[in-house]
Amino acid sequence: MTLESNAPAIILVEPQMGENIGAAARAMLNFGLTDLRLVKPRDGWPNERAVAMASRADVVLQNTRVFDNLQDAIADLHHVYATTARPRDMIKKVVTPKAAAKELREFTGAGENCGILFGKESWGLSSDDVTYADTIITVPLNPDFSSINLAQAVLLVAYEWFQEADETPPEVMKNEERLATKEELGHLFQRIENELDARGYFEPIQARKSAILKNMRNMFQRFNLMETDIRALQGIVKGLSHNKKKPSED
Repeated sequence: MTLESNAPAIILVEPQMGENIGAAARAMLNFGLTDLRLVKPRDGWPNERAVAMASRADVVLQNTRVFDNLQDAIADLHHVYATTARPRDMIKKVVTPKAAAKELREFTGAGENCGILFGKESWGLSSDDVTYADTIITVPLNPDFSSINLAQAVLLVAYEWFQEADETPPEVMKNEERLATKEELGHLFQRIENELDARGYFEPIQARKSAILKNMRNMFQRFNLMETDIRALQGIVKGLSHNKKKPSED
């Protein structure tokens, strides 16, 4: 994975459990984020439980910085986002993680430093914490059950950040086989037609033979068969074309 030098910082404000810090670090590295900042972690830092849960996300944990207050943690940033699901009595723009990712890419592409705030597990960010943010990120969730843990929240936002620049094609073949040529497909279809003719398949409905063949040809065209599929089907047709052996009598 290529790590971006100006990717957003993830700032955990007063995280309570080392396991959650470690899980958040793991989620970060999955999507190329390495700048983890902790504001007054309850159980101190470093934390052995965080290391165990991070599952070898060492580059994140080794570079983690600890701050006594939020102001110091965000001092070098140009844009700050706060993740919260609760309505606030303040006027701020609210965006989804996907929209935030687009904005973050634009800011970091211009050389501007960005950070995303996440609150403590028991209550999230305080209203005072949110006042330091320019924009609020709210994750669209099931209104009847909208509870997600700290690491899940980090993962959702980090995923959208990564996806905004990811160029992975939406659909790929899992092997290096080539598609069958139209000539190969034509040979297969002709063999099937010949075998059906030889067995009188069309005799009761000869007038409909053309329509039946057209439908069959369209069906095969939709399959996007590979060359190995053609060979396999040729073998199946060959096997079916042999006279069926009668079972031996005792």
